[in-house]
Amino acid sequence: MKKIFLVVLIVTTITPFILNAQRVAFINSQTIRSKLPDAQQADQRIRSFVDEWKRELSVIQKNIENLEFEINKNRLIWTEEEKAQKEKELKDLKERSEGYARAKFSPNGEYDAVVKQIMTPIDQKISAAIQKVANSHHFDIVFDQSVQPLAYVNFKYDLTIAVLQELGVDVDELQKQLEEKIAKDPANQRKESTQPKRVSRTGTVSPDQRQFENNQQQSPDTTKPNQSIPPKEVFPKK
Repeated sequence: MKKIFLVVLIVTTITPFILNAQRVAFINSQTIRSKLPDAQQADQRIRSFVDEWKRELSVIQKNIENLEFEINKNRLIWTEEEKAQKEKELKDLKERSEGYARAKFSPNGEYDAVVKQIMTPIDQKISAAIQKVANSHHFDIVFDQSVQPLAYVNFKYDLTIAVLQELGVDVDELQKQLEEKIAKDPANQRKESTQPKRVSRTGTVSPDQRQFENNQQQSPDTTKPNQSIPPKEVFPKK
């Protein structure tokens, strides 16, 4: 237990220094796939397989429901042999339905195989574009925001649009949205002083003194027209 705690402590301590020494950016692979025509076509091909499998399962399920209705309707008039035959048919249909669904949609089933076959070339193409963009912008690490949610990101380091551009996708609208996100982030806004300091012969003028002087300038003494009160000179203390 002490060894595990020590390892965790070392990793926790060292990781921030490693990240500080490396330039880090991020992408959203889900956005890239949704905008990439090749990925859209691949998704359509996958959906066509899934739709066909679902239609086949729907036909089997309909046959099961019809046979169940027939058995319940004729249970009292069938012979034991007829009932046993129909019960066996029903059992076979249910096993066929379960086996078909398992073969198509279970882990490492036909669905996973089809997705791998169709999407692997797309993923390789996207990965190559990410690597090229990261290298050209001198980034050492690129996270995938859609796979690993990040608590906070500065969108200055979002390479999603750059990757889409590398893949030849029109990104004008996405570029505008990204610029808005960057501009709204307080981390990217320049902080300017709204109250510049005024310096007199004796030093910095306090806000209270500045307000007093403004009031004096805006509200002259109305009891003595055409006369102004000479300002009191302040000399540095000796």
